[in-house]
Amino acid sequence: MQVGSSDDAAYVRNKLIEFNARHVPNGRYEEVNLCLKNDKGEIIAGLNSAVCWNWMEIDILWVHDDNKRQGLGKQLLEEAEQIARAKDCAFIKLNTFSFQAPEFYKKYGYTEIGVIENAPLGNKHYYYKKDLN
Repeated sequence: MQVGSSDDAAYVRNKLIEFNARHVPNGRYEEVNLCLKNDKGEIIAGLNSAVCWNWMEIDILWVHDDNKRQGLGKQLLEEAEQIARAKDCAFIKLNTFSFQAPEFYKKYGYTEIGVIENAPLGNKHYYYKKDLN
């Protein structure tokens, strides 16, 4: 066994997508990645997600420390929600840690659907969902 490259990871992901498509009708997987840049062209905030079947799954939402509390996270989240609605997604799901931004997501209508204690140690790993209907 060996550690795979990012190309290997993409191959494995695509093979699972192919498998899923054979077992679930109307399968789809489409990456939706957004970023905000400053005047120098540097990325200062971004959101990585994917539309899967009838939902959007947000994997990463990040804002540079120097640009926090400027509404950039809200802007990215709202844009992702608009895209999810346009693609007929029924809901959005995401996860975050207690040291990140669980209260941020609650503020924008996300509901906690699960939590893992001590992941990482001394923290919590939250799972959220927002219905778009």
